[in-house]
Amino acid sequence: MYMQVESHTGTLLHLKRSPSIRSWSLLVGIGSVGLAAAYYSTDSFAWKLFYVAGCLFVAIQNLEDWEEAIFDKKDGKVILKTFNLYKKLLTLCKGGQEQAVVPLSEIRDVSVEEEKVRYFGKGYLIVLRLLTGISHPLTQSAVLGGRSDVEAMARLLTSFLELDLAGFHSRIMEESSDSEETLDKDDE
Repeated sequence: MYMQVESHTGTLLHLKRSPSIRSWSLLVGIGSVGLAAAYYSTDSFAWKLFYVAGCLFVAIQNLEDWEEAIFDKKDGKVILKTFNLYKKLLTLCKGGQEQAVVPLSEIRDVSVEEEKVRYFGKGYLIVLRLLTGISHPLTQSAVLGGRSDVEAMARLLTSFLELDLAGFHSRIMEESSDSEETLDKDDE
């Protein structure tokens, strides 16, 4: 699943994402390799500890982030939070959490993009397009497999942010300005 809806009201949409089952499986698999190497080796205790610690370090490095997106119409902003266990361990609890704040009025489009995931094929993620021309992904990692979950979340965001209505009104304005230009050319 791409993201889970924690709460959804008329003025607040709170989304969360935890590491996927693939990510946890990779952690257990790499950790098991370290434990097996330590168990079956005839090396000293220090080397066995090194095997386990090294494999756990690599396993935690490959663990996906915990991500959170809070769309708040009252405050008029989006808060995108990311928590990374690997960064937290490297900085000894001082880092590991990043936060981006974007005004809701800056978001002009929500779209689904395809991303190539090494060794696994295609992944999909939601991208927020801002008025400044910057595109910001809703999450740092793509979801593998079906596109339908990601598209459903994009539709939820589009309807919550009322971007479908804004797009409809802007298309009407463009069509009316195009027809006026055509009429002006016909009059000449």
